[in-house]
Amino acid sequence: MRVLMIGDIVGRPGRNAVRMLLPELRHELDVCLVVANGENAAGGFGLTKETADELFSSGVDVITSGNHIWDQKQVIPHLDGPLPILRPGNYPPGTPGRGYVWMNGVLVVNLIGRIFVGNYDCPFRSMDRLLDDLEDEPKAIVVDLHAEATSEKVSMGWYLDGRVSAVVGTHTHVPTADARVLPKGTAYLTDLGMVGPANSVIGANTEDAMHRFLTQTPRRLRIEVGGPVRFNSALIDIDDATGRATSIVRVDRELD
Repeated sequence: MRVLMIGDIVGRPGRNAVRMLLPELRHELDVCLVVANGENAAGGFGLTKETADELFSSGVDVITSGNHIWDQKQVIPHLDGPLPILRPGNYPPGTPGRGYVWMNGVLVVNLIGRIFVGNYDCPFRSMDRLLDDLEDEPKAIVVDLHAEATSEKVSMGWYLDGRVSAVVGTHTHVPTADARVLPKGTAYLTDLGMVGPANSVIGANTEDAMHRFLTQTPRRLRIEVGGPVRFNSALIDIDDATGRATSIVRVDRELD
């Protein structure tokens, strides 16, 4: 079983890169499931029904998200609908949407961290409850932990080692080089990175970002346009019989 997990897709440049690269990658890598974080897909902030449909038509099977999932209000009714769009599962009870979905024999789980991100329910205990409540526990479980702090992500990897197939991080838009299979069989990667403009500040226009730092005054962050687009992802091999990961490798491309 091969799962491709794609980093945060940023705006139109990111969506175009997914459309151009993913169909061939699915074929080349013999992928059975594609999970992509889409919370920045609509102009860098949030997700719309239209941008979600664009990603699904490009070959994405499940869209995960994070703190920006609420930025585009029109998508909120769809979070409780049939589309496989997730919001982090450790939002308080009663929040629209769901934090996990079964797809192609894999349970895909979305969580959000708390350090430097916001006040959410504990992602560790939320994952405990989910695993305890599963009646027919799936063999393959992959987790997108949308978090800022490296320590929180690494801790979750060790906490879930042997209990899930993979824990990968999103949110920072910066790819890390620590892909490995932990001792009990869980694939781990601190951050997938992003699918977005390479000559940018995590996807945003460089002048806009520098203005904020230099003046400490608000300024709208526009998506950088032009130049190469970086495509960051990771390929995870999972043993069908045990649900343990056998390998995780980065799959990075650049589109001119």
